[in-house]
Amino acid sequence: QVQLVESGGGLVQPGGSLRLSCAASGTIFTISTMGWYRQVPGKERELVATIRSSTMTGTGLPGYADSMKGRFIIFRDNAKNTVYLQMNRLKPEDTAVYYCNAGVKASWSTPESRYWGQGTQVTVSS
Repeated sequence: QVQLVESGGGLVQPGGSLRLSCAASGTIFTISTMGWYRQVPGKERELVATIRSSTMTGTGLPGYADSMKGRFIIFRDNAKNTVYLQMNRLKPEDTAVYYCNAGVKASWSTPESRYWGQGTQVTVSS
């Protein structure tokens, strides 16, 4: 089993910054794509950013939703099985619960399973 634990959420003023962290633990052989999604009440969960493993084609290339480009940065520390989301120039519309997602293989022979964290609240308000 694998657990993803997010941290770093909180209350921040418009224009401010926050850094979210998500650490994976448990039975881990490899982690492929890791990503961040967010959700507000009454709406579907939406993609924020993803980053592929450095061992895959297109090593470590990040991808962002259009509204986050230039403001958010996703990066990962493979030695720590951790993915980060640096959020800058935050806007009230960025308020949401942010979820971490990761594709994990428990061994070379097992198929990849995708896991979700429990979510961390980010509130942007003055």
